[in-house]
Amino acid sequence: MFNEPDPIRRAAVIAENYAEDVVWHEPDRINKGRTDLTRRAEELRAENPDWIFRPVGPSSGLDDIGHLGFQYGPAGQPPMVSGMDIARTQNGVIIELYTVVTEIRQPS
Repeated sequence: MFNEPDPIRRAAVIAENYAEDVVWHEPDRINKGRTDLTRRAEELRAENPDWIFRPVGPSSGLDDIGHLGFQYGPAGQPPMVSGMDIARTQNGVIIELYTVVTEIRQPS
């Protein structure tokens, strides 16, 4: 969803995969609800328009908890940020998302 440039398609992906009252915990803020999630995704795209999120390895899950490693950075270049998303789900949608940043590389 973070790589989707079209706001209408992004909104559809968010509506399909995230609860209306989803809570997204980032290292420096908490976003509450789909509206905040959408706004924050738009901010990230605006801040770094040529950056993309890339999954690292397969996603894993147990009961209502899922995990996916990620890298974030300029397309076709080494990532600037590495981390993991941990999601809690209910009825097939994400109700809580925790983003844990494990490495931030400084530009050379």
